[in-house]
Amino acid sequence: MDLLERVQRRAMKMIRGMEHVSYEDRLRQLGLFSLENRRLQGDLIAAFQYLKDAYKKAGEGLFTRASSDRMRGNGFKLEEGRFRLDIRKKFFTVRVVRHWNRLSREAVDAPSLEMYKARLDGDLSNLI
Repeated sequence: MDLLERVQRRAMKMIRGMEHVSYEDRLRQLGLFSLENRRLQGDLIAAFQYLKDAYKKAGEGLFTRASSDRMRGNGFKLEEGRFRLDIRKKFFTVRVVRHWNRLSREAVDAPSLEMYKARLDGDLSNLI
């Protein structure tokens, strides 16, 4: 757990009536995600922008689309790379692919960024 997460935990304990509630329950009651999940949410939003929207030109070689005719879930699956070095697992493209492939078809096929964000919130609350 990083420093920011500890600060958020401590700050949430100061909320009256939530002193003895677990961190996860406090997040759920307040309708918030943990910082790690918010980081993932930001990464998935950036991936959507690279793949569909604002940065399409720059993102053309960033991700590789999976080629398979037997796909369930969303029809826009990305290919996962395999690396021997652990440091590569932290790269943006590697971090995002597994979670992107688990998103619903409705989220991935969203016509706008605002609709994607709304659908992503629902998917993340179900996935995580």
